[in-house]
Amino acid sequence: MKVPKSVNAIRRSVMRNLTKNIGKSNFDINNKNDVAIKKILISRPNHRLGNLLLLTPLVQEVINTFPDSKIDLFVKGGITPIIYQNYSNIDKIIQLPKKPFSNLLKYIKGWFVIKTKKYDLVINANFGSSSGRLSTLFANSKYKLFGEFDEAFSTKHPDYHHSAKNTVYNLRQFLLQLGMPENTGEIPSLDLKLTDAELEAGRKKLADLVKNDKPTICLFTNATGEKCYSEEWWGKFYSQLKQEFPDYNIVELLPVENISKLNFTIPFFYSTDIREMGGFIAASALFIAADNGVMHLASASGTPTVGLFSVTDERAYQPYGNRSFSVNTGQVDNNAIMNLLRQTINHI
Repeated sequence: MKVPKSVNAIRRSVMRNLTKNIGKSNFDINNKNDVAIKKILISRPNHRLGNLLLLTPLVQEVINTFPDSKIDLFVKGGITPIIYQNYSNIDKIIQLPKKPFSNLLKYIKGWFVIKTKKYDLVINANFGSSSGRLSTLFANSKYKLFGEFDEAFSTKHPDYHHSAKNTVYNLRQFLLQLGMPENTGEIPSLDLKLTDAELEAGRKKLADLVKNDKPTICLFTNATGEKCYSEEWWGKFYSQLKQEFPDYNIVELLPVENISKLNFTIPFFYSTDIREMGGFIAASALFIAADNGVMHLASASGTPTVGLFSVTDERAYQPYGNRSFSVNTGQVDNNAIMNLLRQTINHI
């Protein structure tokens, strides 16, 4: 049964209002002298590629802090095992069906699993997730981090609004209250943990496509809804990019729908394999895309990534690390973007 988008929007709004105060009274921490954290549950009941990749910095932070720990992930959909297949600390991935009403028994079973297992720490990875708050409340654990958004942290951490970072900052504060040493290190970047074989395969695929040894700029021209730029916009952008960077190959990575805003006029690569796509992107010198899951995949592949934003919040979703950055195309023109690209390329 397909639930209309309007119904889903109302449902999410109602659930947020009902669950927004869950967990605040449970932030009290006792027994500071008896902190033993080995078994951890991280809750992010979402199926979208971008959101699951934005979870990787928190997973890395937990592993870095508790290297001997075993981590369960409470998620939706089927791509999480692919993303986290090289994270050795991941023990069990509890996958809720993408469409709960189509598989109600599996959905109930997933919630039953987190209730029957015993954890030392449960972390809600997204403060805006009603299911995340409920699962944190529902899970059996000594310590629970519900992930409230603390605006006061914005003064101390200018990047606190970022979706991949605020829960890491919250976790650090939580552990500090537990009596653990303060962690002031950099927030981990998104990381797909590509293997040497995957990277080499990506280099070969790119080399077979361009048939030269020039560095490559890779474009991804698709996005969802209002985030998607028009064929006219991409046509003008590509023309100027080609003129400004004649010593670079320019190729396009195609989306799963196998469509192109450039009408397949430049060399392109198509794959539905997330890790194969990551290896191909990693072989590129620069990746440019609108705000979408593949933009975060590029960031997680280690390639300098440029995010084009027009409607979504840059502070929450912009790529970071590896000389990545975002631009608001409503505030800067293509000439300014080209200058920023040149500065980045000159430092690669």
